[in-house]
Amino acid sequence: MTEPLAPLTQALLEAARRAGAEAADAMAISGVSQSIDVRAGVLEQAERAEGVEIGLRVLMGRRQACVSASDTRAGTLAAMAERAVAMAREAPEDPHLRLALPEELSARRDGAGLELDDPAPEPDPAALEEDARRAEAAALAVAGVSQVQAASAAWGRRQVWLAASNGFSGGYARSSRHLSCVAITGEGTGMERDWHAESRVFQADLPEAEMVGRIAAERAVARRGARKPRTGAFPVLYDERISAGLIRHLLSAINGTAIARGSSWLRDAMGAEVLPADMSLTENPLRKRVSGSRPFDAEGLASGARVLVRDGVLESWVLDLATASKLGLQSTGNAVRGVAAPPSPSVGNVTLTQGVASREDLLRDMGTGLLVTSLIGASINPTTGDYSRGASGFWVENGEIAWPVNECTIAGNLRDMLQRVTPANDARLHLSDQVPSLLVEGLTIAGE
Repeated sequence: MTEPLAPLTQALLEAARRAGAEAADAMAISGVSQSIDVRAGVLEQAERAEGVEIGLRVLMGRRQACVSASDTRAGTLAAMAERAVAMAREAPEDPHLRLALPEELSARRDGAGLELDDPAPEPDPAALEEDARRAEAAALAVAGVSQVQAASAAWGRRQVWLAASNGFSGGYARSSRHLSCVAITGEGTGMERDWHAESRVFQADLPEAEMVGRIAAERAVARRGARKPRTGAFPVLYDERISAGLIRHLLSAINGTAIARGSSWLRDAMGAEVLPADMSLTENPLRKRVSGSRPFDAEGLASGARVLVRDGVLESWVLDLATASKLGLQSTGNAVRGVAAPPSPSVGNVTLTQGVASREDLLRDMGTGLLVTSLIGASINPTTGDYSRGASGFWVENGEIAWPVNECTIAGNLRDMLQRVTPANDARLHLSDQVPSLLVEGLTIAGE
């Protein structure tokens, strides 16, 4: 790491101790990023940002307070600590607040072996601009594309360090490289647009810019003449590029915060079937070269692979220390946090069992229905699981794509929907969420 983040977090802890804190943890994040946008063959926008953010959480008995800043001078650290201690003394008491015990802490204290940080040098802005230009040119070369709304290339590197008065001190760095393109077909009210984007941890793994532009253009052109579908109950196939959103609804429902509050549609589902019997959902935050990986969680607990749903049956909630205490359980090592807020549970790097059929096989088997490639807005009742979302995509007749669709709504109940999904075999293995296209029978479609 190039930034002295470890000494900075130790200085924050020392300031908290001098201010009277009984326990504390500190986080420091340094980052640098740059992005380039190209439009109509010329540079439209160039941005570069770099800086350091620091956060301090202090505990006074069972009370806590968090403060943050972007100023790392000694006087600021002292003022932060004094303010945090004063706030904590006035905060409401929470009997479930605590730091991890020394024996609970992760032995892994860095990102070694996870390949989260590309050692390649920061790309020159001209190289990013060239990537964006190549993506735009490839999109414009596709017949039927009227314009490219945006072509963008970006790079970033971030370093994180976490330290606590329980003895934990560790950190890691991660990098990212991104390329995207948004293409438009048609004119006026007949315009339709679509996009494609690719992101990797290592620059060398990023696909060619021409591929990104071409796919965005082909997707946009395929949407010419989109219209509303029929209203009724039909099968719906969630395309792989959006299907992870359906599984994210399940993950939200098994989050410890929702379970502890009793506000989840899966609050009574532990040990019950929530997916088909031949499907499992696993988490592995230690996958190499994946954006959602982490060597330890935001409370210093070990990260590791585990099963959330096994053979259709729910086996685990997603917990940090506080939510685990409320439920009388152990943390699952899923705490996340930023510099300005306390830890909360979240999950990353999930894998859903893939099927044996291709997406085309599922299209053929569904007969008549809707292939969804984009979702707009959401109305999800977190207590009942009632689900309604705006959608666009393609109408399917006799197992084949017939025409593009827009301005429709799909609705159902998540618990029922997830128990009758059929997976394809097309999940992309470099993504944090490895979820294939998913066919759901019998959803209500509101169109014409």
